[in-house]
Amino acid sequence: MTVAASPPSETSPAAAAALPASLRTGGALPLADWGLIRARGADALSFLQGQLTNDLALAGADQARLAGYCSAKGRLMASFVAWRAAPDEWLLACSADLLAPTLKRLSMFVLRAKCQLSNASAELPLWGLAGDAASAWLGNALPPQAWGVAAMADGQAVRLPDVDGVPRCLWAGPAVSAPTGLAPSSADAWRWLEVQSGVVRIVAATAEAFVPQMVNFEIVGGVNFKKGCYPGQEVVARSQYRGTLKRRGALLAGSAEMQPGQEVFHDADPGQPAGLVALSASLGGQSLAFVELKLAALTAEGALHLGAADGPLLQPQALPYPLLQDES
Repeated sequence: MTVAASPPSETSPAAAAALPASLRTGGALPLADWGLIRARGADALSFLQGQLTNDLALAGADQARLAGYCSAKGRLMASFVAWRAAPDEWLLACSADLLAPTLKRLSMFVLRAKCQLSNASAELPLWGLAGDAASAWLGNALPPQAWGVAAMADGQAVRLPDVDGVPRCLWAGPAVSAPTGLAPSSADAWRWLEVQSGVVRIVAATAEAFVPQMVNFEIVGGVNFKKGCYPGQEVVARSQYRGTLKRRGALLAGSAEMQPGQEVFHDADPGQPAGLVALSASLGGQSLAFVELKLAALTAEGALHLGAADGPLLQPQALPYPLLQDES
């Protein structure tokens, strides 16, 4: 298997051509569909190390990590942007519709570890900052690279991968220090950038649907294959080293609105789905989705359709990073 280059921080020119100018201007948005789990205590790091796909111990005080939480079958039950908020405290940003069940499941395995898990969403509401306006507001506090973390005004900014040079950050802090003076951004605009980044966020409709590699999770830095054990590790490692990957994440665009959990079909094999929508966005009458898809469906003659073999037409778009190529 060839090795992919480090994931770039912005999309390719082909995908960037359709990026509306308003997204470059950007603004701030309270993220109602995100939530925050806090892990606090002397054993917080060691506990999380035994549960998540990435190696948090390698993250410095100014670095975040993308990480997954898998079932015993190696399927992603949730995904996190995780960073150290204090020496014995970690924050894990995830999809709000998965926070409660994920927190409950994680709590079952704390046992005697000195680690307290809690829902910090109300105390530290998450905001999405994007575009030129966000860069100006953060100023020198803007982390220079993706997954960098910076403290400012009682809050923390976590830089996500750029989309065609448009910076994006998660902001977590007390409500009294919420971003002010920034133009409001729309949820549709934020979600469009999120989808186009090619970094999936697992939501309730797709929980336990994907092994990490099916949604390019290891390519974008969400899996460390050298760390210790975690639930589903054997399956994830076997998929990486012993098998040929048949499914990957792809960007598809169309005029019909798409939703996570919807099936995608291909003309060449209309009797069964070729993939599943993982995350989607709609903006200006167009829809964009990050879709788990059979690799064969990307190269076979014919077209992709949403929901049924005769459903709305979908067009493949350029990903912002190269896929790993499996050698035959």
